[in-house]
Amino acid sequence: MTLYRLADDPPTLVDPVMIACFDGWVDAAEAASSAVAHVAADAEPMVTFDPDAIFDYRSRRPVLDVQDGRLSDLRWPELAIRHVPVDGRDLLIFSGAEPDLRWQELASDVAALVASLGVALWVSLGAVPGAVAHTMPVPVMATASQDGLLGPRTPPGPEGLLRVPSAALSAMEMAVSGSGIPAIGFFAQVPPYASIGYTAASIALLERLGRHLEVDLQMDDLHDEEHEQRARYDAAVASDAMLRQTVEQLESVAGDMEEHHLPSGDELAREIERFLRHNEPDGEA
Repeated sequence: MTLYRLADDPPTLVDPVMIACFDGWVDAAEAASSAVAHVAADAEPMVTFDPDAIFDYRSRRPVLDVQDGRLSDLRWPELAIRHVPVDGRDLLIFSGAEPDLRWQELASDVAALVASLGVALWVSLGAVPGAVAHTMPVPVMATASQDGLLGPRTPPGPEGLLRVPSAALSAMEMAVSGSGIPAIGFFAQVPPYASIGYTAASIALLERLGRHLEVDLQMDDLHDEEHEQRARYDAAVASDAMLRQTVEQLESVAGDMEEHHLPSGDELAREIERFLRHNEPDGEA
């Protein structure tokens, strides 16, 4: 049996694009998961995956609601695919909680599912910590399973060998590309102190995705959120000498952290959270 269930009456798809992003690993500041959540807002699941088979509930516990002393609702971690038509293109948004278990079996099932749905392209979206400041444009790294997929204006990178702990997302992408379906990835870099989210990176990912697919992904509300968030980061940095120095160093090195001593991301996050907690009327960061 497969680990997924396809809806009884799935839509007719024409050369759909699978856009995949899971929360947790490779989702710094939740920038990538926020981006796909924006695209798939209000869309119903077309494919669901068995949570009992792929999640460790002790590490990712279901959310329990207790109303007036009575257990009223239990929400399980979800992994699902939603269909979103945009500008005449069929987008399949594959998102949710990163699976804990059975990655190889799940990747094999996903590769078979993608083939059965006639998917023409797989796109991974992610976000990683980078040596960038919130005052700088958001760098977006790109990957491709074969030459020529990204177009002349988007070189793949980084060059050379980069060995990192893998995400479930990458295991699935490799299974899909190994079956012959082309795959690309876009990964935004976020500041190491981005502890309240980083909408600028969500926007950068969607802009890059929209350009590549030649579709218009509406982002007016995200731009409003980004302006408000930028003001909060500006205020936090202006009030804290350590953060101000760090931002200045990040601006000057623009990607080469080894030449300067920078506080750790955890230290910077604590400074941001301390400032925001002090300035929120209800005491919440």
